[in-house]
Formats: sequence, C-alpha cells, structure tokens
Amino acid sequence: MPKDDSITMSIAAGRTTHALQNRFRSEYCGLLSPELEHSTVRLGGWVHRKRDHGGLIFIDLRDHTGISQLVIQPEQHDLFEAAGQLHSESVICIEGEVVLRSPSTINPKLASGEIEVVVSRLTVESNAQPLPFPVADEVQTSEELRLKYRFIDLRREKIHENIIFRSRLTAAIRRYLEEREFIEIQTPILTSSSPEGARDFLVPSRLHPGKFYALPQAPQQFKQLLMVSGFPRYFQIAPCFRDEDARADRSPGEFYQLDMEMAFIEQDDLFAILEGMVEHLTRTMSEKRITQFPFPRISYKDVMNRFGTDKPDLRIPIEISDVTSLFVNSSFKVFASNTVPGTCVKALLLKGRGHESRLFYDKAEKRARELGSGGLAYIQFREEGPKGPVVKFLSEEDLATLKSHLGVETGDVVFFGAGKWEQTCRIMGGMRTYFGDLFTLDKDELSFCWIVDFPMFEYNEEAKKIDFSHNPFSMPQGEMEALETKSPLDILAYQYDIVCNGIELSSGAIRNHRPDIMYKAFEIAGYPKEEVDLRFGHMIEAFKLGAPPHGGIAPGLDRLVMILRDEQNIREVIAFPMNQSAQDLMMSSPSEVTPQQLKELHLRVELPKKDEPKK
Repeated sequence: MPKDDSITMSIAAGRTTHALQNRFRSEYCGLLSPELEHSTVRLGGWVHRKRDHGGLIFIDLRDHTGISQLVIQPEQHDLFEAAGQLHSESVICIEGEVVLRSPSTINPKLASGEIEVVVSRLTVESNAQPLPFPVADEVQTSEELRLKYRFIDLRREKIHENIIFRSRLTAAIRRYLEEREFIEIQTPILTSSSPEGARDFLVPSRLHPGKFYALPQAPQQFKQLLMVSGFPRYFQIAPCFRDEDARADRSPGEFYQLDMEMAFIEQDDLFAILEGMVEHLTRTMSEKRITQFPFPRISYKDVMNRFGTDKPDLRIPIEISDVTSLFVNSSFKVFASNTVPGTCVKALLLKGRGHESRLFYDKAEKRARELGSGGLAYIQFREEGPKGPVVKFLSEEDLATLKSHLGVETGDVVFFGAGKWEQTCRIMGGMRTYFGDLFTLDKDELSFCWIVDFPMFEYNEEAKKIDFSHNPFSMPQGEMEALETKSPLDILAYQYDIVCNGIELSSGAIRNHRPDIMYKAFEIAGYPKEEVDLRFGHMIEAFKLGAPPHGGIAPGLDRLVMILRDEQNIREVIAFPMNQSAQDLMMSSPSEVTPQQLKELHLRVELPKKDEPKK
C-alpha cells in the first residue's frame, strides 16, 4: 500500500528471512519486480478490487506494502469459479508465476505495475461479508462509522500510510536521541493526583479503600527526579492522560509526547538538540522544508506586538504595527485615550485591498466582534482620497504621519484596534489569521520558531494579586537577585515554546532546582513556605539532597506527525482514537462495570439527575 521508498526498502531487506518462507507468503505484493520473472511466489493479502473480463479474472491483491495484479485463467475451472465468488476485502493466499506485462498494460501507478502473477493455487482464508464502507475507493464516510469500524478504516491507503509513517518517525527519534547519549526510561502510569493543570483521570485502589491513583498528565516530576538521580539525558515516548474536551490537535483522554530532560544544560543547549532532531526528521522523512535554520527566537512581548499570539504562523506575510505613539496628541479621543501605559493602538496593513466590496469589510468587522472587539476601524486609501468610518476624526497630519510610518500606498487599507495591550494584541492577531486566508500559504514550508522570555508573573485581576503566568517551577532569569530586586511583573523566566505554522508543538523550561529560589518565587505569588512544603514537599526534599541544573521539553508526537503528514485532524494519525465525546465507538468505551467490581473497589455509583448539568 505505501509508496514510500524507505518503507519498501526496509521490508525488502528482510524478504528472504525465515518469517517469509512459509505456506502463506514468500514475497510481498508491493515488492514484486521484473527481476522475479518466471519465479513461483506465494502471496497473502486482501482482495482490493476484482474485475471479471469474461475470459479472465483480474484481482488486485493488497498487503501493507502495496498491490499486485493477479490473473486467473478460465481453463482452471475450480480456481476460476472460486475467484468469481470472492467479495472485496476477503483474505486469500495464492501461489503463481510472475510474468511481465505487455508494454500497453503496464500500470505506472503501482510499484509492481510491470508484472502480474498468473495464479495456480488459491486459498480463501476469510471470505468477507459486505463492508459498511469501501476500502478501495476513498469515498466520504461519516466519522462515526469510521471510528466504529476503525479496523476497516485503517486498511484505507492514506490512514494506513500515516500509521506506518508514525512508526518510522518514532524509530527515527529513538535512533537520533540514543546517538546523543539519551537514555530511554519508562515512568509510572499509576501515580498520585496533582492539583495543577487539567483534570486528572482517577483510578480507585482496591488494596487501599477510599484512595485513588491518577493517570499522569505528563511525567514532569518523574523526569526531574531522574535528573536528581544522576541520569544525564532522559527521553520517553510518553502516554499522557487528561480528562479534557477534544480539540482538532489533541485527542480527548490521552495523547503521546516525546518527553525529554537534560542535566547541566542551558537554554541554548536544549534548542540545539531539538532543532537538530526536527531538521533531521524533516530532511530524511518528508519532502517539506524548514524556512529558517536555526529557528528564529522571538520574545513573548515581541511576538504579541507583531503577531498578536504566542503561536504565530510566520508564513502569513503581514504583521501588526504599533502606532500608539502616533496618536498621543490626536484629536480622535478613542485612539488618544489608549496611549497611556497598559493600552495601545495597533494597525494592520493590507496591501492592494483598499477597493474591496462593502461585504468584505462587513465580514471583517463581524470576525472582530467575535474576537471580542467592539468594532473594527479602518481606512481605505483610494485615489480620490482616504475613506472609512474613522477618517472624519483624523486630521490631515494624522493621516500623513500614518502613511509615512506604515508605508501606505494608494489602494491599501489599514485596520485598527485600540484598548488594553494584551486584549488588543490578541484581537488584532485573530484578524491577522483571518486575513491570512487571502494568501496562498505553502503547505510544504515549515516555519518553526521559539517563543522565549515569558513573564514569570502576571497580575490576576479577579483575585487582585500577583500570580504565576506560566510554569511556577521555571528558573527566573536573574535567579534570586531578580526576585529580590525587580518588580514581579518585570521578571522573565527561562520558559520557551516551540511553534510551527501556528501550531504549538510544546512548552518547556529550564527548571528551578534551588529550594531557596523556589520558596521566594512562591512567596511572591502569595504561597507561604508551609503550603509549598505541603503541596510539593517531595520535590523540595529531593532538591535539598543535591539537584543539578536541568531543563526539558515535551513535543507532541501526534502533532508532529500531523504537521509532517499534512493532516488537519489528530484522529488521522492515531490508530484507535476516541470521538469528540471521549468515546471509543469500536470498543464501546467507557462502559458500565459489574456490581461485583464496584464492591471490590468500595465504590457506589451515584448518577446525576436528568436535568442536572454535567460538570
């Protein structure tokens, strides 16, 4: 089935192994070639298509390497009759002679398209009943049906290749990291519940009534403890479990990540390792290309100002401009009032779009309102002069300064946002993404970047207090001195995200391995030493007994496969995914359990009332 040369080559290398020399199979369908002419071969697979041409029956036999054409001749009466009764997707084993096709019948779409097999023996191992949907033809099928019969769906070419690619990618990751002295270590699946992060999946303990294990949201604490244990470089293809709703880029319930941690490193060391791995995987396993290498680094403040999001798609060829300073003394009060600290005026220039229809602007304003804006101001710079809802509020000097600052030309349009800094950035970032549909983006271009210099703390308006903004266990830049001498909102952390084409692959950090700095950071966020010891005492104690500087990251494996395979939905790269309601339709999971099982666990089920909302 897959046409990928590296897949077929890896199989071809083992074609004479003992595993192939049995009564079912001596060769693979997709690997038959003219070199085997006149050879007798045994093949096993699924009936992909069958064509009865009256005098001859042709069968396309499929295994995981591809398709071979079989020929059944009418003089073999029993064989011809058996072949005529075969249904699609029946499993058969055959024996026959490899012959060359005539030049006019060569199929260039098949790797084995120069040959065919004249069948002399056919055994039906499993005669398939009518299928709920076809395999040979990629017809549109409902997701519910695909997930219910996932084992059939996985036979289809595209998703079958995705799963094989995922296996090869995982193997390549292991080879790359092992060559760089990483040690693969499995961490526990049954662990303790954590109050941080998403909702845990809980597992009741039979041996300890009333107590529960939790499935790990990530191996975070274990991998840091491995650094304390003296392992220099750790990795794991780690399953992670979070009881949260589905998203297009995350499966509900569980997902896999490449979990990594290294001791005695700085931020640059980790970047070099991960960039090298991603470049290697992209170059050797896909036809995609990385736009810039090493990956550009953009500070959190800069990325918000320029792109309005910390997950920018750098392929979109427009950026947000800050025009706050231009309106300090403006007569337009809406803009002028948003030039004080904590507020801003942002502009987004679209070249050559000043003559779009009114519908274009109405749709844009609707999108801005969906993003939380009260409206969308804009100016069209036409030959007859500037037009738009805010032109009358701006002086000629304002307009001239704006044109000079942004490089506006006749035929352009400028959109504006004004208000609190973060909210305005995010609204304009949403508009940048919205207008990104006006441009043809290269799907083979991978625009990676690092987002760095995240603020350590933020002001929680609701609680009226300083709070952690990202990861409380990150090392603050400047360490203890920064905590003691700087305003909390000015302190940056060694935290970083890696982003590709607008998709966040992972967050990571250089960890805070010093208890004194950790206590001080939590104190600033309003946590006394006693509470820190109560909630994170085991980590504090470990760090008190000798902890090296360390840091790590955990890119999502599912998301990486999605990017390299051009898939928009994560269920296309997972063998057995759940639906958006966190149900496995094939296995009927989740399901009820027996009263005896509940009794053993000392549990009683109390179902919500019909009109009681789910929590």
